Amino acid sequence: MAVPASRDIDDAEVMRGEKIFNEINCTGCHTAKHITGVFQGITEISNQVIYPFTDGLLHDMGFGLADDRPSFDANGQEWKTRPLWGIGLTEVVGGHTHFLHDGRARDLTEAILWHGGEASKVISKFKSLNKLDRGVLIKFLESL
Repeated sequence: MAVPASRDIDDAEVMRGEKIFNEINCTGCHTAKHITGVFQGITEISNQVIYPFTDGLLHDMGFGLADDRPSFDANGQEWKTRPLWGIGLTEVVGGHTHFLHDGRARDLTEAILWHGGEASKVISKFKSLNKLDRGVLIKFLESL
């Protein structure tokens, strides 16, 4: 089963939302483009360009998201960057719009606002966006 394709990529608001996503540096952790490695005997997934919107790394997300439960290399406030591909289909597939590790965010805006720690500067920029720009940024995320 493949990752769902992005939707509405030619929509002007989605494109504006992607531009804002890049401008405020969400891409500092949610890196769009990656190339898969070489998998001997499995050419279908070798050297493929993918767009998971993650760096796959642990990041300090601040005290607000901390659960004080270390897990392997992560301390209680570090989380691995969640891939965003397919996030716009959460409600269709899962029947809900709850996000983050514990479901505390009721929608994507709340999920963004819960970010802290290393994401604090990006969240400041998000908060300074006007309502229209926040809306198109969310529309872009929903297109993934």
